[in-house]
Order: sequence, then C-alpha cells, then structure tokens
Amino acid sequence: MASRHLARSITLQSLFEWDFSQRNFDLNKIMRRNIEKFGGVFDEQDFVKFLANGVAKNLEKIDKIIQDSAPERPLEQLSAIDRNVLRVGLFELLYEDKKEVPPKVAINEAIELAKSFGGESSGRFINGVLGTVYKEMEKLNK
Repeated sequence: MASRHLARSITLQSLFEWDFSQRNFDLNKIMRRNIEKFGGVFDEQDFVKFLANGVAKNLEKIDKIIQDSAPERPLEQLSAIDRNVLRVGLFELLYEDKKEVPPKVAINEAIELAKSFGGESSGRFINGVLGTVYKEMEKLNK
C-alpha cells in the first residue's frame, strides 16, 4: 500500500474511532496508537496528523458542506465510515495544497477509502458528494 494511501487509511480509522466516541477521546492519542498499530515506521506520519487535525479543526465547516451537498441524507444518518471519508476528502479538496494533492486525486482517494471500508454504495455516494463540491469550486474559481 502506498504511503499516502496508508496515511489516509490510518486517518480514517482514527477519525472513525474519535467520531464513534462522540469526540470524547483524545484524537492525538488515537492517531499515535493507530500509526503504531497499522503503519509502524513509515514516512507519512506527519500527513496522518495533518489530515486528522485539519478535519478536527474545520469540522463544523466541513459538516456544513456535507449537509448542503447531500441534504437528503442528514449527517447523523450517514454511516460513520461515509461521514468520515467525506470529512477527509473534503478537507483535502478544500484545504490541501492543490499542487501537492490535486482535487481529482483527493476525490479518487476518498472513493477508494469508501470502497475499502464502507458499504456497497459508499463509493458512488462519496463520488457524488465530492464531485458536486468540486464542480461548485470550479464555478467559483472561474
């Protein structure tokens, strides 16, 4: 597994656990444990921390975008995996350096996470939401 993909997987697992605990556990402790358990010594540990802390810091904004982009599926009714895959994907799409992680890479990585960890239709759902946000971003940047 490529290092960045592994980093995103560890980020997703950490955010899932943090979300499942209703954000009562220390995200940094969860990340450290998951890096050790799933990643060991790998060169993208800082990327895991960047993504997870970035999602946590921008959680309200990101969740509002999810709500606005998928109003037929209230946030609390989404599976915890889909909700957190969207959070990671949206963080990368909105806040990551576009030269380092182009938008289409961020979307594709989120779809792959959804296919690996989510349900049967998770990949299509994630693609639809992130695709909608990306199209809106393109309109605003023209």
